[in-house]
Amino acid sequence: MFVTIITDCSDANASARQVTRYESYLGVPAFLVGVSMPTTNLDVLPGFGELETATNLIDILDGAEGGRGIAIANVAPRQGQGKHWPNGTPFGYFLYKQTLVIATIDGYVLSLVKKLGLTDHIKVFDIPTVVDAMIKLGYLEEKKRDLIVKSQFRSFEFVPRVAKWLTEGIDVPHEIYDISKVADAPKCISYVDNFGNTVTTMLPEDIGFVAGKEITTKFGTFKCYDRMKDVPNGETAFIIGSWGIEDKRWVAFIIQGQSAAKKYNLSPGTELF
Repeated sequence: MFVTIITDCSDANASARQVTRYESYLGVPAFLVGVSMPTTNLDVLPGFGELETATNLIDILDGAEGGRGIAIANVAPRQGQGKHWPNGTPFGYFLYKQTLVIATIDGYVLSLVKKLGLTDHIKVFDIPTVVDAMIKLGYLEEKKRDLIVKSQFRSFEFVPRVAKWLTEGIDVPHEIYDISKVADAPKCISYVDNFGNTVTTMLPEDIGFVAGKEITTKFGTFKCYDRMKDVPNGETAFIIGSWGIEDKRWVAFIIQGQSAAKKYNLSPGTELF
């Protein structure tokens, strides 16, 4: 069994607290992937931390190949759109084969799950309702109620507990949230790797990808190559990357031997067209 946490609550203190709690509750090692915090950069779409999370979530599900484990996807701003909810965007869950996915439902976090058709609904939690039910069933001490319900760190106080209850087969109260309500992923950069290669939210069919075809972007016109090895040194190109799941792999925008992110000032949320 594995536990992978994808979150913007990723400073050293927050990371250590979350990993420790999951390992304590579930008895298995936990790994944390930190994603970006919100930015004031006007050149990118809002919610870019959500896009990073969305891409990482798909890759974790691909890595697990549907095996038994838990993937947590948490980006939950309380400013802006987050003000629409009583205490940040709700969490919900679904199963991808044997992998339990617990995620915030607002914004783009689940947009690529929607695009790839990995589930048709999410089971959404109302935290006070869940906490009261668990107290009544004897799975939680009543003195913990206010701590969990009022917490500003729900991914520490609530999510590890609900992950434990679900893996133990406990029926946790929820409401059904149709995947159609999740925002569609914009056609843009969603992730930048350590080499400066940029992953997009686009599948090959979204841009009519064919090896040798030239595609015009707002940065210029660039050729498509099936693999990175085929791209000449120093050339900017579109390729079919390794990121994605099963036979669905995202188009990537790269420069052979250089950082596309640095040359074109690209980050998650940057639109290419």
